[in-house]
Order: sequence, then structure tokens, then C-alpha cells
Amino acid sequence: MKDYEITIGIECHVQLATKTKLFSEVDNDAREKEPNSCVSPVDYALPGMLPRLNKEAVRMAVIAGHALNAKINLLSRFDRKHYYYPDLPKGYQISQLYQPIIGAGYVALPDGTKVRIEHAHMEEDAGKLSHFAGYSLVDLNRAGTPLIEIVSEPDIHSAAHARDYCKELWRIMTYAGVCFGDLYNGNMRFDVNISLAKPGEPLGTRAEIKNLNSFRSVERAVEYEYKRQSKLLDKGEKVVQETRGWSDDTGETTSQRSKEEAQDYRYMPEPDIPPIHLTEEFVEEMKVEMPKLPEDYREQFKGQIADDTLEILLDYQPLVEKLGETKDVKRVSNWFASVLLAEEKSAEYLNDLPSAKQLNDLAEMTEKAELSSTGAKEVFLKFFDPQMKNRDAREIAKELNVLQENDTGALEAIVDQVLNDPACAQAIADYKAGSEKVLGFLVGQVMKASKGKANPAAVQPILKEKLK
Repeated sequence: MKDYEITIGIECHVQLATKTKLFSEVDNDAREKEPNSCVSPVDYALPGMLPRLNKEAVRMAVIAGHALNAKINLLSRFDRKHYYYPDLPKGYQISQLYQPIIGAGYVALPDGTKVRIEHAHMEEDAGKLSHFAGYSLVDLNRAGTPLIEIVSEPDIHSAAHARDYCKELWRIMTYAGVCFGDLYNGNMRFDVNISLAKPGEPLGTRAEIKNLNSFRSVERAVEYEYKRQSKLLDKGEKVVQETRGWSDDTGETTSQRSKEEAQDYRYMPEPDIPPIHLTEEFVEEMKVEMPKLPEDYREQFKGQIADDTLEILLDYQPLVEKLGETKDVKRVSNWFASVLLAEEKSAEYLNDLPSAKQLNDLAEMTEKAELSSTGAKEVFLKFFDPQMKNRDAREIAKELNVLQENDTGALEAIVDQVLNDPACAQAIADYKAGSEKVLGFLVGQVMKASKGKANPAAVQPILKEKLK
């Protein structure tokens, strides 16, 4: 990506995690539900049905705005966006064009850069179409789901940067508690606008890649679009402003529909919903209620955990929350990152983590060399065994027979036994002749004699003293 500068702006649709939909009193979480089972007469636009605004959706939108470091507009209102599509029964979408609830803000990325937010507005989601050979099926479970659409400024200039922005946005929305964050089920979807231009020249014509639902897809789609658009420009051809779809299977984008500079959606003020008037007190109250966000945890654990380890853990909110309850943050974070997340059932384990006491006790035992690193890992994994649930760390270590021997008297007796073994005579002679290497062999013999219970760190000084 040298010949052309790439400029990227991203629109992110975030489904708010309310119990009911934006304008009706039916279940908002349709994951794993039968198609068209979470729909009301309001959602499928039965004549005469009127919307009623969900106050909880407004509350979550305000929290999301605070999480985006954005201005909250005390006055906002809804508009009708008219267009026909089979999964939009009303023939219009209720959105916020002219007076959105969330104003300008920014998202700070782990590398210290910031992506500005132009605004974020509330709107209802449409249904979902599934296309088959010769026919399509419509599922209206998603129709009427409350969304906020977060519109970034064109501050992104690489595929990796686009991926990192989307991931951080996902973290922020889930940590703030306003979104389930289930990308597979479309709780967050990304529309990526991409344009190319020679350095110093005005922005080029943009193409929009719709409905990406993974960070990897965002990165791959940007990389592909750079190659596609740069080839056109190299040949002196023009990039067409259009909407394109992405296929994970082929790794390519394909044209869906051309897009004029300004589509006529015949916007009009929504006549059935009055403007939203928020008070300063309400907005400030939502700010006070804000939970810890990823940036807060980065600040909290700064210098205690390696940056790369923390970035891994930040993808799992329960882990960093639990980490904040422990004393030996560095040790516990390594268990989480290298032991727990390596397990096949790690996703299940996240729902039932060990208590802070179990983790603190295990860390203390390891610090005192009562357990080897391997023994500590064995005990740690037993915390997730239903039969060992809430058991004391020391009890589990005893049952596993992994407690290390640190008693000096007991260790001296084992060392004497090894040094009196004729099989070790040559090693002893070599050591006294100046070969330090054989000390490892002798420590190994002590470990073998103790059936693995001796603490190697405690064995070495005893051996050296006796070999004098």
C-alpha cells in the first residue's frame, strides 16, 4: 500500500441490549429463537399500530455516548427514512437524521491514536432476509431492534487500523453493558467506506462494504478493496461509487448496487414520536453509573502486566474484572492467558471463574515455592472441575499430591541419601574437580528420590553446602 493513500470511515450498527424492542413490548434477544417468533403488530406494521419509545434504549444510548467520549444532545428527534425492502414492512425506517442523540466524540486505540466520532444516532433495525435458489425467506425477529449507528470520521488509513478500531469499539460497547456483543448473531455490524488517492490529492471516490461482522473480515475486505481500486486507478479507470458485499469464502467484494451521491429517502419528521428532551441531571447520572471501560483497565494494570497479555485478556471482560480482585495480578494474568484460554472449554469456564480467594491463595502458595509452576497450573485447572468447585487451593494441591517439600531437615535427609548412592560417585567427583554442570544431574536425582516433591530452588544450596 505505497502508491495510494487509503482513507477509511466506518459506520457501526450496535444493537442495544434492552429486554424489549425500540417501539414494541416483545423480546429483543432473538438469538436461538424460531424465525418470526419475536414480532409484534407494531413490528410488522399492522395498520393503526403506533410506536411507543423504549426509555431503556434511550438510557443505553446515553451511556454509549459517554463511553464514546461524546457530547450528549439534550434535544433529539426521530425522522422517517422511506425505502422499500421486503424485511421492512412499514416501507420506512424510524431513524435520527437531523438531530441525533449523540454528538461528536472519539475512540482511543491501544496504540495511542484516536479515531474521531462524527455522531451516533438511534434507529430501529430491519428484519433479515435469507436468500436461496429461486426464493428468499424473511425473518422479522430483528425488526424493531434498537440500534445506535456510530459514524466515524475518515481518520483510518490502514487495514490493521480499521480492524483495531472495530475491535476497540466492540470492547467499549460490551464493557459499557449496552450491547450483547455477539458478532455471529449480528449484534454489531460494520459498514466500511474506502477510497484511494495519490498523496496530496483530494479524496477519491468511495465504495462501501456492507454488513461485515468480524474484525478479520474488516481487515481482509479493506486489503482486497485497496488492490481492486488501485488496479482500476493504475489503468486510468474510475472507481464507481457503489455498495459492495463481502464473501469470507472467496475473499472478494462484489457489487450490490450503485449509489448516487445523495439518495432521496424522502426524510420527514416522525409524527408519532415526540422529540426526546433530556435533563442535565439525567445525562450526568448516566455518567456516574458508567462501568470500567478497557482504557480504565489499561491504566489500572499499567506496569503490572505485559501489554500484549493485557490486550489478549481485554477481549474477555469477565477475566479482567476478576483480575481486578486479585493481589498477584501478574501471576494470575499469566494463568488466565496461557492456561485458561488454551483450554477447549475456556468459553464455558468464563461463566464460572474461581473466587478471588482461591486465586490469591494459589498465587501465595506459588510465591512461597510450595508449588512448582506445573503444580500450580494443575491446581488452577481443577478450580473449573465441578467436583472441585469452591474447594480450598491447599486441599486440592494435597489431593493432587503436588505440594513441594521445603522443610530443610527433610531435604537434607534426601540429599544425604543421594550423595551416599554409589551411582552418584562420579558426578560428585566431577563437581569437586570444578564441573558445575553435574549439579543439575544431582538436583535431578534428589527430585527423583523425593518423587518430585522437593523444591529444586531449596535443594541447590543444600547440595552445594554438603559438597564442600
